[in-house]
Amino acid sequence: MVLTKRVSRISAYECAIANHRGRKRMKTNFIVVVFGVMTLLKAGNADTGERPAIEMWRLDCGTIEVGNLDDYSDSFLYQGRSMTFTDSCYLIRSGDRYILWDTGLLNALEGKQEESGTDRMSLTRSVTRQLAEMGVGPEQINFIEISHYHYDHTGQAADFANSTLLIDQRDWDVVKGRQDLSANFTPWISGGSTVQTVTYDHDVFGDGSVIMLKTPGHTPGHRSLLVRLADRGPILLSGDVAHFRENWNHKGVPSFNTSRAESLASMDRMHDVADQLGATLVIQHEPADIAKLAVFPEASY
Repeated sequence: MVLTKRVSRISAYECAIANHRGRKRMKTNFIVVVFGVMTLLKAGNADTGERPAIEMWRLDCGTIEVGNLDDYSDSFLYQGRSMTFTDSCYLIRSGDRYILWDTGLLNALEGKQEESGTDRMSLTRSVTRQLAEMGVGPEQINFIEISHYHYDHTGQAADFANSTLLIDQRDWDVVKGRQDLSANFTPWISGGSTVQTVTYDHDVFGDGSVIMLKTPGHTPGHRSLLVRLADRGPILLSGDVAHFRENWNHKGVPSFNTSRAESLASMDRMHDVADQLGATLVIQHEPADIAKLAVFPEASY
């Protein structure tokens, strides 16, 4: 009887110890699980903070019917041919910040056609009119980024005088010295608006989501744009590294480019970037290329 009671007491004691240890293990495991979940949530929030969601809209900034492609290859690849170029611009949103990449043909062409030599240019709707359809005003555009100084990429720049102009230093030096180019940049040349010149690759938001790539040759300070979209993946906007897909495939260098060597080197760089990142190249004057992106007013993500 005494032995039985002793065994009972020991068993009860051991059970109590076991229960205590079990509860302690459960508590420890619970803490570990909670800590793990909190860590994952914290990491997710950190990722969201480091890489804000990027949206991109393709805008129609004009059409150019090129009557003679002779000048688009200095090795006579396109003699006697003609082609219709798209003139595309791009609105990019990161959080509450907006970038406008290129500004297309002059808004004075809206609803009209104008001939220049063998070319015919037209513009259906101005950039500001398209932005208004989205509820975005010119004053909301933080940066206008110019691939290069040619008229078909800068025509409506002055409509965004409140925006900071981002342009390569070498192109800016040319603009300031040529009256035929400076008219589209009057707000910035006059000193009334802010201009930020760039020399190397420029990370616009500091998070790697939008980068102005140095791709000279078409002009001394020509730029292309890398945009990292979450769903579509990286997009490379060409500027005028190439004007159409055949031009790109054959490495056709226009006779009016400022440097043949730099043009070829920039094409090589764009090839390498596209391969390394698995990026989609969008040649801005090529109708089939811009069709890779959502049709306005839909956005690409």
